[in-house]
Amino acid sequence: MKEVTSCEFNMDTACVELHFSDGSTIAVSTIAVENEVADSMYQRSELDWLIYNKPMEYAQLVLGGEIEKYLKGTADHRLED
Repeated sequence: MKEVTSCEFNMDTACVELHFSDGSTIAVSTIAVENEVADSMYQRSELDWLIYNKPMEYAQLVLGGEIEKYLKGTADHRLED
């Protein structure tokens, strides 16, 4: 099974990039995610905080399909500071 070796926000591409042990990469477009799920400037601000401070958790929420639940406050796994 592939393991994530690093996860970081790339300011040049506006993507959260996950790098795996087999050399593969997944890039999550933060602009596309915000345009799709954020309904207010407060939700965009919440996403921005995650992107800069917890990019791995952000990627997990997006790839797991939980980002909308997180924004609506219904996720059981609300992230702590």
